[in-house]
Amino acid sequence: MILTNCAACAAPLAHNAPRCVRCKLRYCNATCQHDHWRRGHKQMCKKIHRGGNAEQYHADKKYKEAVAVAVEACADDTKGQTCYICTEAVHSRTGEGLVRGCACGDRDGVASGTTGIAHVSCLAEQAKISVAEAELNNLDWDAFNRRWRWWSDCSLCEQRYHGYVACALGWACWKTYVGRPETDQLRSAAMTQLANGLAAVDLHTDALAVEEAVLSLERRCGGSEPSILSVQSNLAVTYRRLGRLEEAHRTERDVYSGWVRLHGEDHELTLQAAGNYATSLSELQRFEEARSLMRKSIPVARRALGESNEITLKMRWTYADTLHEDPGATLDELREAVTTLEDTASTARRVLGGAHPLTASFEESLRDARAALRARETPPTDAREDGDLDEVEDA
Repeated sequence: MILTNCAACAAPLAHNAPRCVRCKLRYCNATCQHDHWRRGHKQMCKKIHRGGNAEQYHADKKYKEAVAVAVEACADDTKGQTCYICTEAVHSRTGEGLVRGCACGDRDGVASGTTGIAHVSCLAEQAKISVAEAELNNLDWDAFNRRWRWWSDCSLCEQRYHGYVACALGWACWKTYVGRPETDQLRSAAMTQLANGLAAVDLHTDALAVEEAVLSLERRCGGSEPSILSVQSNLAVTYRRLGRLEEAHRTERDVYSGWVRLHGEDHELTLQAAGNYATSLSELQRFEEARSLMRKSIPVARRALGESNEITLKMRWTYADTLHEDPGATLDELREAVTTLEDTASTARRVLGGAHPLTASFEESLRDARAALRARETPPTDAREDGDLDEVEDA
């Protein structure tokens, strides 16, 4: 977590909460600060200051912890391999091991080869240098954004990192830009990257606190409407993951309307928002509304983004789920759900790899849809015919 809570009592903090003069650790008030000093901060204050003050010290610490977890999680895939960037098995400076968290070498669902295997430190350094070059050369937004995506996407296969590798890179990004001023867009972008990394390992409560801090920062610093819509979109997804479905629905409805107004219905961000909005409708069991939106949006996504784009695949997944999860679905709709998910899962396994979380989600939905179809196609056995019920005696 970034430091959005009082170091003494853990209460949420205002952006201008009082700080320790030396290490910049933040507190609710002077009472909490004095209490924390007596409970041990006196011994840590100088160390935190030498480590770059509270936010930097904390980010560095959490980054090291996240890297260790990622390396352990990837141990089976990286055994006997070397980093494709520095060509070493163990990083010469940090001593860390290797990770693998993308689709490289996994196009057919089977991990193979050395492509994509690297140290988190090497991936982070690669992204840092790429972004620095974009800043130095004053590249336009599209070119800059392609460089920035190296914090989240593999530069080789262009698929998004997932799981513990995404979390470690989220902390790497935040520790790199934590010292930027509040008005610097890279600071809020790094916070968003951290929130996405936390969500990748299901730390949704922590991700929510970061996203709320980003939204507060954007509003305080006069962020543009697209920037605020992007943050609200992330917030809505996290609301949904935490079971706050009504909040998610209201936010995703407003975000979708905002993107339609700004960019029209065939823009990538609009289509992504449409998928999120349909998911929120489905989770509120408003299945017909969700299906109607997906029937309108999926052909647009196929035309604008392509059949194998992640957004297109997610939209087809959402549509299929609205069919087989609907208690009122017809037999033909259940068959359509199975057919759609079979094609979606096959495409995801080919494009994203068998280890990707989306592939696993599609295949889980496919199993559920097949089970629902089997249950509908197989008529229930009459228990009386099987002799499972006692005869009812006449009164």
